[in-house]
Amino acid sequence: MALHALRAAGDRRAVALLTTITDEYDRISMHGVRRVLLERQAESLGLPLHPVLIPPQCVNAIYEARMKAALAEHFARGVRRVAFGDIFLQDLRAYREKNLAQVGMKALFPIWKRDTRELAEQFVQLGFRAVTVCVDPRVLDDSFAGRELDSSFFADLPPGVDPCGENGEFHTFVFDGPIFKTPIAFRTGEKVLRDGFCFCDLLPK
Repeated sequence: MALHALRAAGDRRAVALLTTITDEYDRISMHGVRRVLLERQAESLGLPLHPVLIPPQCVNAIYEARMKAALAEHFARGVRRVAFGDIFLQDLRAYREKNLAQVGMKALFPIWKRDTRELAEQFVQLGFRAVTVCVDPRVLDDSFAGRELDSSFFADLPPGVDPCGENGEFHTFVFDGPIFKTPIAFRTGEKVLRDGFCFCDLLPK
């Protein structure tokens, strides 16, 4: 939705997607999505992918150093803004802005302070499609892992769970929508409990 909003505004052009990959697992950090699916997603979005490799249980110092090195590459190419999909977590926004300032860059937040229920409804109305790949079992039953984000999914969310998962209640993989050239083909695999979270594996077709 942040990329969609950025493109709809038309005053800035996205030049790359920056994502952390846990090197030992070759998957998106925290989400657990396989790199091959991430690569297909980026290809369908028509943007080059810049993966930043980090170790499992990565400490902030390593994360920040590797992100700084990655951002320096883009700074050298003339990039001065980095867009994020954060919606309302002020401490996270401040953290991003502080780290970017250290490399002479600024943050953009295209969907900042949007009502998250309205944002979720718009996500469905626009034709975006996503599946949950990670849920926090402290707030959501593991049956939510592997579910598509349709109207029934949002209706079934317990009270107190943010419709966009902004508090970390769940993480998703978006596989189709108006900014995709083609849908990303996959099938759901096994569910596993790891590091206190329930992950649903996605297997490329």
